[in-house]
Order: sequence, then structure tokens, then C-alpha cells
Amino acid sequence: MTKFEDLDVWQTARKTVNAVYDITRKGELSKDFGLKDQLQRASVSVMTNIAEGFERTSPAEKLHFYNIARASCGEVRSLLYVVEDNYPNSAEHLPDLRESVNATGSLLSGLMASTRKRLIGKTTGLIALLMIPATYLITQYSF
Repeated sequence: MTKFEDLDVWQTARKTVNAVYDITRKGELSKDFGLKDQLQRASVSVMTNIAEGFERTSPAEKLHFYNIARASCGEVRSLLYVVEDNYPNSAEHLPDLRESVNATGSLLSGLMASTRKRLIGKTTGLIALLMIPATYLITQYSF
């Protein structure tokens, strides 16, 4: 049985969280509590929303949480530009970190696409099932 910990996207998000915590514990950035805390929260949001979405049973709910995680990737990337612009001494590892966030976002997009396919498949099957009585009536009776 697959667990969220087995997902490449969650593992990538976890590495990103660890890298964010690493850069926010050093130098001047460690004293900018607002930026540091927001960056940490946004990166943790990616990882935890992937886990929460995975644990949901409804494909629609899964998509909801994966979408939040994807949006948090954008937030992390944006905040990394704030760090780059204001804390040049912390900027050394930012390109790699941004690439990690981009990789997480790409993996999330793939996960969302496959989840959408499952949702559409279930919906299409349900619609087809509901259409059977209508099709039967139409073929049996000429109106």
C-alpha cells in the first residue's frame, strides 16, 4: 500500500523544507522574523498539503489540497526573490532551492493531472450509468 511518504513529490517537498530551514537559520535572514517565518510556513504548506491531499478519499478533495500545495510553491518562489533582493549573502543557494520548488510544482502538476483523469473517469461512468434509463426509454418508445 502506497503512503504519502513514498511519493516523489512529497520527498522533493520535504527536501525543500529542509533547505528553507537551513537558509533561514543563518545570517541576517534569521533575524527577519516576518520573512523567515512566512518562507518556512509556505514551504511546510507544500509538504503538508500533499500529505493531506493524498490521505483524502475523494478525488475532488485530493485536487483541492494538491492545488493549495501548488499555490504554496508559487509563494515560496516569490519569497525566495525577496530573500535574493534583500539578503545577498543568503542568495548563494537560492537558484538550487528555486529549482527544487519548480521540480515540486511540476511533480504536483502531474499528480493533479492524473487525479483529474480519475475524477473525470468516475464522473463519465456515473453519467453513462444515469443515461442508461433515458437511452432505454428513447429506443423503446417513439415520441
